[in-house]
Amino acid sequence: MTISAEAIKELRQNTGAGVLACREALEASGGDMEKAALLLREKGLAAASKRADRETSNGVLELYNHGDGRVGVMVEVNCETDFVARTEDFRTFSHEIALQIAANSPHWVDAEDVPEEILEEEREKAREYALAEGKKENVIPRIIEGRLAKFIDENCLLRQPYIRDDTKSVGELLKETIASTGENIVIRRFERWAVGENLD
Repeated sequence: MTISAEAIKELRQNTGAGVLACREALEASGGDMEKAALLLREKGLAAASKRADRETSNGVLELYNHGDGRVGVMVEVNCETDFVARTEDFRTFSHEIALQIAANSPHWVDAEDVPEEILEEEREKAREYALAEGKKENVIPRIIEGRLAKFIDENCLLRQPYIRDDTKSVGELLKETIASTGENIVIRRFERWAVGENLD
């Protein structure tokens, strides 16, 4: 099957993948644009997971303020090279992460960052809630597990639904960006401030 240059160009614009990768994906999918994009995405996400151990010592500190200075965010996003740190894709991703933090107020980057004492407090709250609701002892562990998962999803940046597309998480957006840039990317740390908030 002959793949047209126009089809390759369209797939490249839609996915950000290289010309050769787009040609191969279109050939493998029989010219079906959606299937080709899915193939590229799967290939990119698999490659992204292989990059997870690479050192990330370059990047940016993205600063964002919202609501005429009522909310401010600073986030450090790291990558492997200064070259990628200066690309539009990387800068856009860093800005999107700052927007996400401003909008959804996460407390931690990922689940492993949540202190054990906080998790224990949430488990105890869930247990007390289940008992107050009159739930049977044998279902309480599942209730605790469900409420803890919900707490983590709401409070950990990588587990939150992405504000521009709630069909994927911020973690999935991160993997897509790793796949498109070809480098490991890490959201190292962030701070969010709001005017008049309690400082305790």
